Amino acid sequence: MDAAQFKRSFADATPPAGLSAATEALWWDAKGDWTQAHDLVNELESPDAMAVHAYLHRKEGEQWNAEYWYRRSGVDFRRPALDAEWTALVDGLLKQD
Repeated sequence: MDAAQFKRSFADATPPAGLSAATEALWWDAKGDWTQAHDLVNELESPDAMAVHAYLHRKEGEQWNAEYWYRRSGVDFRRPALDAEWTALVDGLLKQD
């Protein structure tokens, strides 16, 4: 799946099958369901999930919590704008899914 196909799937009620939890979390985030997105990555310890977790807390406005998860992830997807960070995360994760 590429980014364009991923974005087209936002018209669906459920995410595409076969996505990692981190990628699915970004799908729910794009659909406006921050809580569902957070619940998917909240307990996961993979670097990708922690990077998404960091992004979600940054989006929420909890910079201190975001910084914690950025450090734990060891993955640098952070961008100046949230939408650019979301895109970088999606692009990176779709290559792995």
